[in-house]
Amino acid sequence: MSVAAVTALIADDEPVARAGLRHLLRGLPWLHCVGEAADGPAALAEIQRLQPELVFLDIQMPGLLGTEVLRRLLATGTAPPLVIFTTAYAEHAITAFELGALDYLLKPFGAERLHATLERVRAALGEPCPPALERLAELLARGPLTRLFVRSGAAIVPVAVADVSHFEAVGDYVAVYSGGAEHLLHIALARLEERLDALRFVRIHRGCIVNLDAVARFRRLATGQLSAELKNGRALPVSRSRSQVLRGLAG
Repeated sequence: MSVAAVTALIADDEPVARAGLRHLLRGLPWLHCVGEAADGPAALAEIQRLQPELVFLDIQMPGLLGTEVLRRLLATGTAPPLVIFTTAYAEHAITAFELGALDYLLKPFGAERLHATLERVRAALGEPCPPALERLAELLARGPLTRLFVRSGAAIVPVAVADVSHFEAVGDYVAVYSGGAEHLLHIALARLEERLDALRFVRIHRGCIVNLDAVARFRRLATGQLSAELKNGRALPVSRSRSQVLRGLAG
């Protein structure tokens, strides 16, 4: 008895990248590429029209980011397919895991890396509820984040949010300080703040959010402002406006 092939869609704004992936997928009897898209809006429309089981989704695309495509799919009530994000930047790979992708492919990738990813696809298709869908639902829920995924060398590792002492804005990134190590996330500080527990994490100035559990004390300076002195010995300045709000915590 023949088994129906898994339907897949490739969404990438680079024609060479689409052609390369299409070539790598050719010859797999269990997978059938049913369509392609060259930008975010087209990807959204084709996913809704073709309803593929698997999507290779580039993160950086014109019109809509690949991450936004997923959010819009969920908003329409359409159950998202299994998603493999493709990206040229390791920082975006971290975002892919945060958004619940089944896997990511860091460009340029070859047949061996793709094969490992496709094995994860086949395993996920045997589960009643794909882990990617569960993680995406968790991300889009209104509850605070409990973990982050950060890059450590060639690996992606989880970091418990409760173990983070503070976050600092660094351009388009956020520096995460945990256990004496510093990691970078490709996300805006304001966006991250929306997903943090407001009872534990407070903004002490425009570019810094601190974990109150990591603060030894707030010390009053001669200027009238406060300094957040962390249990690890680091001192962080508190802005004048936030000093007024936090003055009661200074003791």
